[in-house]
Amino acid sequence: MPPSARDIVSYHRGIGINRAQFLLQTTQVFFVGLIIGMERNVLPAMSHRFGVDSHAFLFLASFVISFGLVKGALNFVAGGLSDRIGRKRVLLLGWIAGIPIPLLIFFAPNWWWIIGANVFLGINQAFTWTMTVTSQIDLSANHQRGLAVGINEAMGYIAVGLAGLATGYLAVSYGPRWALLVFGLVIIALALVLLFWIKDTIAWVHAEHTQNQQRSGNTHSAPKASAWATFMQVSFKDVTYRALCQGGVANKIADTLVWVLFPVFFRFHGLGVIRIGWITGIYAMVWGLCQFWTGHLADRIGRRPPVLMGFALLSAGLAGTALVSHFSAWLATAAVMGLGMALLYPNLIAAMSDVAPPLERGQILGTYRYWRDTGYAIGGLILGLVAQWSDKILPAIWLTAAIVAISGIWIALAVQETHPRTI
Repeated sequence: MPPSARDIVSYHRGIGINRAQFLLQTTQVFFVGLIIGMERNVLPAMSHRFGVDSHAFLFLASFVISFGLVKGALNFVAGGLSDRIGRKRVLLLGWIAGIPIPLLIFFAPNWWWIIGANVFLGINQAFTWTMTVTSQIDLSANHQRGLAVGINEAMGYIAVGLAGLATGYLAVSYGPRWALLVFGLVIIALALVLLFWIKDTIAWVHAEHTQNQQRSGNTHSAPKASAWATFMQVSFKDVTYRALCQGGVANKIADTLVWVLFPVFFRFHGLGVIRIGWITGIYAMVWGLCQFWTGHLADRIGRRPPVLMGFALLSAGLAGTALVSHFSAWLATAAVMGLGMALLYPNLIAAMSDVAPPLERGQILGTYRYWRDTGYAIGGLILGLVAQWSDKILPAIWLTAAIVAISGIWIALAVQETHPRTI
């Protein structure tokens, strides 16, 4: 049943008027970032404790391949599912799926258990992070979408960086298994408790849809496309959607490099787990902190300029990492990469939101996030094979820099400005 005029007023969109719910969703995504961040330093740097040979790069990458395949597929499922049963229920399912992660890592006799843990991590991240960003977009006014996505991604990736640092120190003091067990279970418990105060934002979506119909004078809803038709349209047929999706894949290939091979690369150069944690942490925290303004910047000047600058900086930071060879320089290149990610990452999804019809937003964003996070699996496979074939990590870094540069050029040629205030 469509919402009444009274309901439309009750579900008025805007970050300020919905600040309590918006803040609760922001806290949720902070917890989501802590869960994935707890793995990004400790597990690759200490993989030898789980029986992984130091040069078995493809086998090492397998835990991210499993994560990417599951998260990518379930991002698509989560989007359509949340349009049908609501955002909050999918968020709850995601946190329940997170419970086995620290337990499997703690009891793991070998790396196969870590691969299994990351299947659950893929479910957790697909359902929880997708729902927080979708809910915050639901709550926001049209001109605030970039800001909403920026805040969401900022808090998530600040948490990723902080968790990488924190678990690095905890692993040195208490061992990697105990550090990840206690850290993970505490965060999941807090997130589940917080759900009691969160409202489902699907009501705001229906109110927005009714308002759009009233403005256009059309009170009849167009038939909603099937999930498969939406997938094909977003993935292959529409020029703008297709270009944005490949951009999502490319930035996740870069993030796969940081997650899987950077810790091993720096360990080969004599750095310990704490210094490695600082490099990967700076990357994630610059990425996170800068998104507080990069999303808002795109609301003012449009999506294209920050996205294209982001791809250029990310590629330059990757090349810089390959060219330098000491800790302070790697901190600097990590910061450049983080700034590049901050410029491109929230604004790719904001651009998708600009052109997605409200009632199909969950499904369309789910398709985009399918391709973006399948980039983890694609990156793990490609970069793992390149490193395994060459027995070095440096060629994988150069390949990633090239992929990112080509992806930025593709977007520059194929995507027009999508932000309604700048068209």
